Amino acid sequence: MIAQVNLGEIAVDVVFKDIKNIHLSIYPPDGKVRISAPLRMNIDTIRVFAITKLAWIRQQQKKLREQNRETPREYLNRESHYVWGKRYLLNVTEKDATPKIELSHNQIRLQVRPATSQERKQAIIEAWYRETIKDVIQSLIIKWEPIIGVKVERFFVQRMKTKWGSCSPAARSIRLNTDLAKKPPECLEYIVVHEMTHFLEPTHNNRFISLMDHFMPKWRFYKDELNKLPIRHETWAY
Repeated sequence: MIAQVNLGEIAVDVVFKDIKNIHLSIYPPDGKVRISAPLRMNIDTIRVFAITKLAWIRQQQKKLREQNRETPREYLNRESHYVWGKRYLLNVTEKDATPKIELSHNQIRLQVRPATSQERKQAIIEAWYRETIKDVIQSLIIKWEPIIGVKVERFFVQRMKTKWGSCSPAARSIRLNTDLAKKPPECLEYIVVHEMTHFLEPTHNNRFISLMDHFMPKWRFYKDELNKLPIRHETWAY
């Protein structure tokens, strides 16, 4: 069931789900507001909750609207691409062989078959970003499991529009955004620690903040750095 609550100029979509707690989300690119609420929660209760969060909603919307965005990628020679926070110039070559990607000095060399489409080039690069994260994520998990005192059973790397990461404490699994391979390595580590800490505390309450302060004292710095960096140009649909 879907409803809507209007707070002046702000429209809030309300989605009723089989959950225990109410949850508020602000979605890029323009700050669309959505509340997930328990099935039997009264709409007036939801409205009061939304009003108490109004200042935070406006703050998050302002951040999203002001955040820099990448220009659309065309996958042409000398186009800028980023790997672990460093800028590389794309060098595209055509060869009737299996596509591959190599980093060399300041270049990211993309070998593709003749007449490869832009969409296919994008898919090849995104798959490479995904494998790049997979190559380092296991060592990060092994590093942080004894520190945080949790066990990660599974991890997934995928394209995500609205989050840098997510987790399922019950399944002991975490999901990471493919685009983290473009950002400085410490940003990826911050997201890993953030999601693993949710195994101990599912919400962003004071206990969660205290745990993050304990495990990674500079986590706010890494969060700010990540949020300052340009995000992927997207065509968004809701």
